[in-house]
Amino acid sequence: MTSRRLLYLNAHRLSAYAWQQGALLSEGAFDNDETGLQQFAEYLAQNRNSHFSLLANVAEEGHSLETIPFLQGGDRQALITRKIGQHFLGTSLSSAISLGYEKSQRKNEKLLLSALTSPANFEPWLRRIASADAALAGIYTVAQLGGELLKKLGLGSQRCMLLTLQDSSIRESYLVDGHAHFSRMAPLVDSSIAGIASAFAAESGKLRQYLIGQRLIGRDENLPVFIVAHPQTIPAIEKARPEHGLLDFTLIDSHAAAHKLQLRTLPDDNRSELLFLHLLTTAPPRQQFANADHRHHFQLSQIRRGLIAAGLIALLGSLLFAAKEAYVGHTLRQEVAALSAETADLKRRYSEIAATFPQLEIDNDTLRRLTHRYGELRSLQRQPNSSYAMISRVLDRMPAIALESIDWKNGTFLPLTAAISSGPEITTVRGAIRLERATTRQTLAVFDQFVQALRADPANTVNVLQRPFDIESGSALRGGDGLDEDAKPRPFSVEVIRKIAP
Repeated sequence: MTSRRLLYLNAHRLSAYAWQQGALLSEGAFDNDETGLQQFAEYLAQNRNSHFSLLANVAEEGHSLETIPFLQGGDRQALITRKIGQHFLGTSLSSAISLGYEKSQRKNEKLLLSALTSPANFEPWLRRIASADAALAGIYTVAQLGGELLKKLGLGSQRCMLLTLQDSSIRESYLVDGHAHFSRMAPLVDSSIAGIASAFAAESGKLRQYLIGQRLIGRDENLPVFIVAHPQTIPAIEKARPEHGLLDFTLIDSHAAAHKLQLRTLPDDNRSELLFLHLLTTAPPRQQFANADHRHHFQLSQIRRGLIAAGLIALLGSLLFAAKEAYVGHTLRQEVAALSAETADLKRRYSEIAATFPQLEIDNDTLRRLTHRYGELRSLQRQPNSSYAMISRVLDRMPAIALESIDWKNGTFLPLTAAISSGPEITTVRGAIRLERATTRQTLAVFDQFVQALRADPANTVNVLQRPFDIESGSALRGGDGLDEDAKPRPFSVEVIRKIAP
């Protein structure tokens, strides 16, 4: 995991801290000279894999309110850059905070522009950070964190003043909705407890008069004042503050604030930089003063961490998928083993049962082929149902025909190794014509009708094997042609060949 380190910069030196689980560990202080800058470069080389955040407490900090038209994207950013250049010329350490939109027809956006107006104080340190390829997360100020401090402590109002002690000077900030609209540093001449108490009381009155002069507050407006101090100094401040006035003082115990912020390193004196450094680690503001060039290596580090995180997620997904596939494979192997055992048991039982069968002179393969062949022949076997039904329908229409016998056969059979041929069905019908007091001509007419009825089906071919009377088929039947009119007709025989569609 990437370690986090904090840099605290004032006009004279830079102090380095390591943040570990709510504790701030001092790792050194570097003076603003060649020796101190060289030591700072060595410190960065030793901790080049850390992420650094720089907290500045300098007097050269400016704030300005501006209103711009409603814009988006690159146009908005270009206009903000131009406005910052108009208010704070010659510095690249700036930020812009949106304060919302005006409730008017044009929907103008209100901005709070802030900048560090003396970049020369930062250049030596920033140059060493860039040379060491260290990851700079951002540059922040004490005034910028004042609103967040009051928010974490459950204090603050729409407009208030915040006074803290840093570097033998008093930081005075005027906050509106948690944002610093004005901030300055007042030197501390007497660093005793009584001197600090009187300085807090005097500077709060001076700041109020300045805000009234700048028309930031009304002359009769009651303004809350929050003072952060060491527990031993709070009684002296209570005595030094004026009894009456338009300033509503609230004293904040720095040790109680540290406990509420879960800071394990308690301040040793009235200085509050430890509170702000801890707050910078746990709840950094969204806006900061460093530009893209200063944060280049930090952005590369963020990209690197994102790629590593994506790789770890992909690796974890692959491991989960591999585990799932391994589990599926293990399950399948268990099923295969169970099926193999069941198959072996069935084979054993079959062998035991087969041992009780009568012994044949053919092997199992030949018997299996004969069984399959018998099934095929069984499925191809035909029945005379259709032929018998056709003849029955004809006989129903001709009651004079007396059926004596009927023979049916199914085409021509091939050898056993071949399938049944698709030959026709042959049906031989034998019968007699029984008409009372019928002449030979009437008998033959009934026979011809029977034959024609059989030929009405296009699938039938009818062959007359024997007629009721033995006469030439093409001669006419007349009286006196030699036949006995009292002769009885003999049985007839007709062969019906019926083609069956495949």
